[in-house]
Amino acid sequence: MSSTSTFRTESRGIRTAIVPAAGLGTRFLPTTKTVPKELLPVIDTPGIELVAAEAAEAGVQRLVIVTSPGKEAVIEHFRPQPELEDTLQRRGKTALLEKVRRAPGLLDVEVAIQEDALGLGHAVGCAEPNLDGSDAAVAVLLPDDLILPTGILSRMAAVREQFGGSVLLAFDLPREELSAYGVFDVEPTGEEGVLRVRGMVEKPKPEDAPSTYAAAGRYVLDRAVFDALHRIEPGAGGELQLTDAIALLIEEGHPVHVVVHHGKRHDLGNPGGFLRAAVDFALEHPEYGPGLRDWLRDRVAGE
Repeated sequence: MSSTSTFRTESRGIRTAIVPAAGLGTRFLPTTKTVPKELLPVIDTPGIELVAAEAAEAGVQRLVIVTSPGKEAVIEHFRPQPELEDTLQRRGKTALLEKVRRAPGLLDVEVAIQEDALGLGHAVGCAEPNLDGSDAAVAVLLPDDLILPTGILSRMAAVREQFGGSVLLAFDLPREELSAYGVFDVEPTGEEGVLRVRGMVEKPKPEDAPSTYAAAGRYVLDRAVFDALHRIEPGAGGELQLTDAIALLIEEGHPVHVVVHHGKRHDLGNPGGFLRAAVDFALEHPEYGPGLRDWLRDRVAGE
């Protein structure tokens, strides 16, 4: 199959987003013994709520959270808590009441269970039973990645409308940083900021990288990816990799493009990245920003 039109499907926008959230959060132990990593707050809002808000802003109506047994608190965060809401309302704490109601009001949330940690591809595949015939494509958002400013999913969906197939997000990184990422082999499309993907290399040596465009944690995937996930072989550790499924689709003529994002990315998956995100968000906060800025200036000057 070589024709782009073969894979083009009628799209009315991306209705469903998948958020893989089954990991153990080992880099945050001992905290994650009892608190799921996805609920750790950036100031006062869990990272997964920020990601859900990004999806809702792009018009997504349904969020499928792929989680593991014992992490029910992640789902509970998106369910109403009438007793807490009544208490806040009686005490006149309207601002706090609005915050508590924000997550349940964003979109419809469903759960898919990943019993064993068998890779990102396996996690995405666990959400397939939650889809129906209206899901010609799905978004996948990795909750460790905060992409700023928001709005990139809408851009990616528009690129899918134009070119068909699947669309991934990329950052243009310094070559010396590429060994930590999947790196795209790309060619121009004539559309600014949009590149066609010929292939992908996982964590290459800087000198061997086919480009400086590295994958970030946002995907708009044609439904065909689930068929590919059934056909790929497990890799190291018995894991099914999403990039292997995408590579198979590329081999078979499925169009895959990347949108190059020139904003910021915060990695919430490790304590260092999480701290940077918290500081970045706090500096923009009207209540905490001015005082934090002054404190940081004095703290750094006092070294």
